[in-house]
Amino acid sequence: MPLPQIRVEKPLLHINCSLGEGPLYDPHTSTLHFVDIEQNKVFHYNTASGTLDFEQFEESITCLALRRGRKGLACATTHGFAVIEDSKLRYLSRPLPAAFQAFTRFNDGACDPQGRFVAGTLYNKAHNVPGQLYIYDPSREACELLEPGPFTDSNGLGWTDDGATMLFTDSFTNKIYAYDYNDGKVSGKRVFVDALSQGLPDGTYPDGLCIDKDGGVWSARWGGSRIIRYTREGKMDLEVYFPTALNITACTFGGPNNDQLYVTSAHCGACGGDAARQADYPDSGNLFVVDLSGAFTGGEWRFEFAG
Repeated sequence: MPLPQIRVEKPLLHINCSLGEGPLYDPHTSTLHFVDIEQNKVFHYNTASGTLDFEQFEESITCLALRRGRKGLACATTHGFAVIEDSKLRYLSRPLPAAFQAFTRFNDGACDPQGRFVAGTLYNKAHNVPGQLYIYDPSREACELLEPGPFTDSNGLGWTDDGATMLFTDSFTNKIYAYDYNDGKVSGKRVFVDALSQGLPDGTYPDGLCIDKDGGVWSARWGGSRIIRYTREGKMDLEVYFPTALNITACTFGGPNNDQLYVTSAHCGACGGDAARQADYPDSGNLFVVDLSGAFTGGEWRFEFAG
């Protein structure tokens, strides 16, 4: 049986990101923050006024987190964990081993209920550098290897069951894993979703995710023009289809009632892709919004950074 489908025909913003990622909604300011990893930009879209600003950096900002009791944002960057202050980066940790630094970077991440920042890195096959998960604890000003992998491209992660379960996406294996999570430690690794075994096309991959209040997991599909919603048990029950965008990268809930799904995307030529496909998918790289009012609202799946 085909999945129920929501079809989204037009973007909210024509911004032409190379690699749009990491949407993060701040309910206190009605601002959607997101990044363009390849263009080293952090965007700030005020959803109430419709104004859009951005900050330019000298290196990639790969994901964002709100700060607990403080202004500004925390982030992962190419090299590690930092905070953004007055449009400048103040590094907290650069944990990559020297032998890895030229061949990988950080990618997606989020903060756990205690405000620790978890973020993962990218696989480099040519230099045998695995994707790995790191955790930065601001209470101890310490960064540790949380999971050595090996993973491919570390992507969407978040917490369910009041923080007792951590979900983590290993993109090129087409799997989302679940872990038992306790006080900054993981155990009990298991497969939550095996996308290919569910019939999703080879050559499309899970990217960022978010989680609704019912525990449903919304997983963006790179190369797949869609987001798949999974039940708490890991079964597909809905898809959101974007016919004019190929690389759907990440999503998050926001808006006054937390029932608007904001969605980032990437140009068809991003990450070594085929730029010629942009003619068929002209909105790849633009920002979308999906009105889910009356159907779904966002859950508490990532948290504010405690530093």
